[in-house]
Amino acid sequence: MRALYIGRFQPYHLGHHAVIKEIASEADEVIICIGSAQRSHELDNPFTAGERYLMISKSLRDEGISNFYIVPILDVNWNAVWVSHVESLMPPVDVVFTNNPLIGRLFGEKGYEVRAPSLFNRKEYSGTEIRRQMLNHEQWGGLVPKAVVEVVKEIDGIRRMENLRRSDT
Repeated sequence: MRALYIGRFQPYHLGHHAVIKEIASEADEVIICIGSAQRSHELDNPFTAGERYLMISKSLRDEGISNFYIVPILDVNWNAVWVSHVESLMPPVDVVFTNNPLIGRLFGEKGYEVRAPSLFNRKEYSGTEIRRQMLNHEQWGGLVPKAVVEVVKEIDGIRRMENLRRSDT
């Protein structure tokens, strides 16, 4: 079975990690799509697709997981063609894992089997909450895999976010 999992991963956190580990234990291959790949250097989307790719791939390899492929997906902002757009960029999949109602509906309408993965401490493992903690210099490192902390340090991600928060007014 080849499975699909889509997220923005801003940043990749332990909730994402637990879901992908679960999917990878069931599936022969996991296609991980980095959604909104064109978005970066914004407070809600501070990391580039390449940086998110590193966060995910290093984290999974640290766990000994290798049955995954990562595909960046640009937004098309047109729901009627979005699934076709995603299909054009990835290999065929048998099942789509998502807790996002819109993604589930769009893939379901195209005939895909859609499954909801387990949620792992959704309040704590939230990109919005982790970004808030990063900006407030709180202890966010325990909410993400070790590899994500390393990537954020390597790219000076906290300073990038602080600069993004500043205004020119």
